[in-house]
Amino acid sequence: MKSRPLNRSSKLKISKSLIRPIVTYRCEAWTLTNRDEQYLRISERRILRKIFGPMQNEDGFWRIRMNYELNDPIRNAGIVRFVKRMAWLGHVMRMEGKRIPERVLEWKPTGRRNRGRPRKRWIEDIEEDVQIMGIRGWRKLCMERAEWKKISEKAKTHSGL
Repeated sequence: MKSRPLNRSSKLKISKSLIRPIVTYRCEAWTLTNRDEQYLRISERRILRKIFGPMQNEDGFWRIRMNYELNDPIRNAGIVRFVKRMAWLGHVMRMEGKRIPERVLEWKPTGRRNRGRPRKRWIEDIEEDVQIMGIRGWRKLCMERAEWKKISEKAKTHSGL
């Protein structure tokens, strides 16, 4: 990422095509905690700082780039928004009831739970995101592929997620 012969756009393409898929492998069913989101943002900013390098102040001193300066070149399409994809929910909701992902989504665990607050389930995380976006009747909208695709694309750029 520090190579001088490669320009910044090439380095960004390498980052998005090689590094991001490795970091987000099997992310469709992740339930992110605030700490997980923070770690993902930190790792992404570390890579972006390597790509863009330091910048010079008006005083002539060199400094590292601020977070908001790193968000502008990637147009707020950060790694957390990439992970919070809603397209997978549409696929699972349209599946027949006999398929494993659909059964796991609707499965309610039985038995005794451990002490403490229960962990957030993936569907609860998605419902929270849908509520932030202000979408009502999302279960019916999932069944319409074109409509759900518009919603999932809107979620990638939504500022509240």
